[in-house]
Amino acid sequence: MKCLVVEDEFTSRLMLQKLLEKYGEVHIAVNGREAAEAVHLAFKDGEPYDLITMDVMMPEMTGKEALKSIREIEATFEVPPGDGAKIIMTTALGDGKSIMSAFKDQCDGYLVKPLDTKKLLKYLQDFKLI
Repeated sequence: MKCLVVEDEFTSRLMLQKLLEKYGEVHIAVNGREAAEAVHLAFKDGEPYDLITMDVMMPEMTGKEALKSIREIEATFEVPPGDGAKIIMTTALGDGKSIMSAFKDQCDGYLVKPLDTKKLLKYLQDFKLI
């Protein structure tokens, strides 16, 4: 499994990295702009990401903007909807409006911080990534 952790807060980034590196290669981006660039480069290299964890509130480009950009990149590379990277939004925003908006923008999962690692691992199992 090839993962991209997109998180501007060091402690959260480190926790996700340590958890996910047990299951595969983990790359890091500290904002949405870096995430979109990493996804584009991964496609150009023929090695797209299987999983992306995406913070919502970040500088330069929010997670929501990056989610839209990543789905556009996948479309450019002719990836059918639903066949791209599994993207799990990770955020302190637990209100229904934020959650529904993220799923409308084609995220695959949503976790409210502090992250419940059991829920994250359940997503990975459901996505058949582990």
